[in-house]
Amino acid sequence: MFLLMIAAVSQFFRPPKNHGTKHNLDTFFEETQASEELKLMFRTACFDCHSEVTRYPWYSKITPINYWIDNHIRQGKKELNASKWGNYSMQKKDDKLEELARVVKERHKPLDSYTWMRGKAVLSDEQIARVQAWASRARTKYLFREQPE
Repeated sequence: MFLLMIAAVSQFFRPPKNHGTKHNLDTFFEETQASEELKLMFRTACFDCHSEVTRYPWYSKITPINYWIDNHIRQGKKELNASKWGNYSMQKKDDKLEELARVVKERHKPLDSYTWMRGKAVLSDEQIARVQAWASRARTKYLFREQPE
């Protein structure tokens, strides 16, 4: 009975939501010249954890699952936050694009725990190849570019 009461009370305590707007991603999309297809893929497979624009599933309202999801989002944004792309240095942008291409190619991202409930987030070989080609093209904008002093 005591555990049931604790479980019920815990439902009133939730982490803050990660709610930005789609406009938060404009700089990332414009600078990297992502195609419409890639924009959709990023929104489906990446940006719930790697931006300020998270689409929360129904089960995110259940404690303790909501804290587990919040931890994934915080960790994801620490690695790459596309909503903050404009704040990154040229070197950091280049590094993040290189890393993005690598983790997608190695199928480390999106995480299995994310794709279990979001089957559309599983990337095909063709999508992975497109991400790699896009990242390679986008990186040329940041390679060998001097930083303003």
